[in-house]
Amino acid sequence: MSDPADTPGLGVTRDDHVLTLTLDRPSAGNSLDPATVAALRDAWELAATDEDVWVVVLTGAGERFFCTGSDLKKTPPPQRSFIADVLNGTQVQITPPEGFLKPTIAAVNGMAVGGGLELALACDLRIASTTAQFGLSEVKVGSLAGQGGTQRLMRAIPQAVAMKMLLTGQRIDAADAHRLGLVSDLYEPAQLASAAAELARTICAAAPLSVRAAKMAATAGASLPLRDGLALENQLWGALRDTEDRLEGRQAFAEKRPPRWRAR
Repeated sequence: MSDPADTPGLGVTRDDHVLTLTLDRPSAGNSLDPATVAALRDAWELAATDEDVWVVVLTGAGERFFCTGSDLKKTPPPQRSFIADVLNGTQVQITPPEGFLKPTIAAVNGMAVGGGLELALACDLRIASTTAQFGLSEVKVGSLAGQGGTQRLMRAIPQAVAMKMLLTGQRIDAADAHRLGLVSDLYEPAQLASAAAELARTICAAAPLSVRAAKMAATAGASLPLRDGLALENQLWGALRDTEDRLEGRQAFAEKRPPRWRAR
């Protein structure tokens, strides 16, 4: 069914606990014009606050483009100074907000360059079609990958390859992205959407609070000394021990039936 947040540039659909966001401007490379950026920001807020959303899938319409970044033809010059946006908290943000703990899957169905690759990098899981391409081309237009691209790419693939991509704007293909670990799996274009849906359903079959705790432990722990990361992990384990879902999981196991999770 269609969600009220659906707009001409962004399709928002829900299937049980899975929210799928589809960048839908194929004639413009699924690029991000101001209206699509606003819709994407609202969709992330919806996903963060709706208790019935457990997993978010992000993809693009068609088989040629995931997202080609900002639509330079339709993005007007800024009306305020950069520092005003920073201090007023009005900077444009296309990626999931800080502290977003629900799992996110990027199903990269084609070209992912500029802000498109930054969107994919901000997701927890990345799968792609065999025809996908990846690049951060901002240096070619006098800009910088400013939505996390310079930071996340260096953490996602080997430093030398990431630096080459950042400094030249050159792309890599799907096979190289898979070999380097930028994406976990490749699928033929016609199978990508169903593979993403199946992956989302698999995650939804696990306890939602456990999944979010695992994401928190892994992402926050990556920047902590091992001792502090282990302490965080232990605290999260203890917090989950007393949840309704933990009791349900034990009971379902004993009764040999699928658990009925409530995210409580």
